[in-house]
Amino acid sequence: MTKLNEKRVEEERRDELMAILKERFKHNITRHELLEWEKIEAKLNENPKKIWSLNEMEETGGEPDVIGYDDENKDYLFCDCSQESPKGRRSSCYDFEGLESRKKNKPDKNAVGMAAEMGIELLTPEQYTALQEKGVFDAKTSSWVKTPIEIRKLGGALFCDYRFGQVFLYHNGAESYYAARGFRGLLRV
Repeated sequence: MTKLNEKRVEEERRDELMAILKERFKHNITRHELLEWEKIEAKLNENPKKIWSLNEMEETGGEPDVIGYDDENKDYLFCDCSQESPKGRRSSCYDFEGLESRKKNKPDKNAVGMAAEMGIELLTPEQYTALQEKGVFDAKTSSWVKTPIEIRKLGGALFCDYRFGQVFLYHNGAESYYAARGFRGLLRV
């Protein structure tokens, strides 16, 4: 069975991951004031596939943390909170079509495909901007963000970074990739 089909984390690693997440939660309380770790942990324990996704986020350098709660859907929101774009997700084209359109020097991965395999969503430009209210992220790197279909049909893709005290939204060909560009993900639990 493949790692993707299993979507389970071994008990020892699960305990280790939960300890990491709990410590990160305590250390960065301003990201999630008024939320209680015990309730979050209980909801995680009911959703082993979500723990698997969080482990994938952690293993690729995302340093996931809770950034809020969606009252309408009753979901806790985890997001990659690594200072720079997660190292294990850099040097990726935007999506499979962008990857396939490269004539040479193809990277091994694409952001949309990786996110889907991990069970997470790419941040929208609005979510990326809101994340910057929780800290400073991507001051030296950039992150692909969810691109509207109209732009994607024309061959483009969007990415963001944080420079000069503000978020910048840019465009690039979906086939492009850079050592300093990855993607940040959102997981609803």
